Amino acid sequence: MISRVLAVGLIAGLVAGLATAALQQVTTTPLILAAEVYESARHSHAEPLAEGWKPAEGAQRIAATSVADVATAAGYALILLAMMLVAGDTIKPRRALAWAACAFAATGLATGLGLAPQLPGAAETDLFARQLWWVGTAAATGAGLFALLRRDEAVAKVLGASLLALPHVLGAPRPAAPESVVPAELAARFAAASLTVQAIMWALAAALVGVLWREFQARDALKAMR
Repeated sequence: MISRVLAVGLIAGLVAGLATAALQQVTTTPLILAAEVYESARHSHAEPLAEGWKPAEGAQRIAATSVADVATAAGYALILLAMMLVAGDTIKPRRALAWAACAFAATGLATGLGLAPQLPGAAETDLFARQLWWVGTAAATGAGLFALLRRDEAVAKVLGASLLALPHVLGAPRPAAPESVVPAELAARFAAASLTVQAIMWALAAALVGVLWREFQARDALKAMR
């Protein structure tokens, strides 16, 4: 079972990650490059800051993005497998896509309501505060959706709705002052494109998980019959 989970998760992550990396080259990457022009212009008028390593433009940057996307997609696939196995669901494409939709709602839509994906040069808030709110929101939304969709008790429905609303009642961390050098239109396009790409990655990973799990299961069944 463990070997099947790892094989399905890694293969699904590889295929979905490479497909997403290709998509990013024509969606989010051009917007990031445009934003970096504004950020560089701001830094040219300030004291230079020490920077760590970053990939060079061209093949090195594409390779780094691809590796990150494959790792992320593999994580998505393994998370979907783990959740479905724990819940006792049958792993097939349609069910996996339903789980992926809920996962995107928790990690993309709900978190994006308070902390939209940001371009370089955007107004910055405290990193730890952002991470804490993001993790809390994703967890609360996921638990809330599970309570609403998988439990029949009235108290579970109330608890689920409360968990969905709680992070937004508390509010996401905000910058002390709006110091973004990126045009608002560029930032809005990036936020929309990033969420779209994330949704596609979840969907691709889920579809592949469902198909691959079925194929691996059939192969294992044939081996057991021999």
